[in-house]
Amino acid sequence: MSKLLYHYAANDDVRAALTWYVARSPRKARRLDSILGRILEEVVAQPDRYPLFDHEFREAAVPKVPYSVIYRALPSGDVQVITVAYASRAPGYWRDRA
Repeated sequence: MSKLLYHYAANDDVRAALTWYVARSPRKARRLDSILGRILEEVVAQPDRYPLFDHEFREAAVPKVPYSVIYRALPSGDVQVITVAYASRAPGYWRDRA
């Protein structure tokens, strides 16, 4: 089975998103955490499930919140999460992580 790997800054992205939601609505924070968990399970099980948006990366939109999981399948078969991107942030801010 494939492993799920995180770019170190992707962990910061998730933590920031959850912290923001906890401060406003713990219920929404739990829902975001649950949805992200489900998407990450899907990504590991079927890395090709979500569309390519350039030659290397895939984007899984997070339902009901303005976030996307940006990831890539590695030659080893593992999956690397590059960012959990907030939609209003400058496009491509994470590209130097690749």
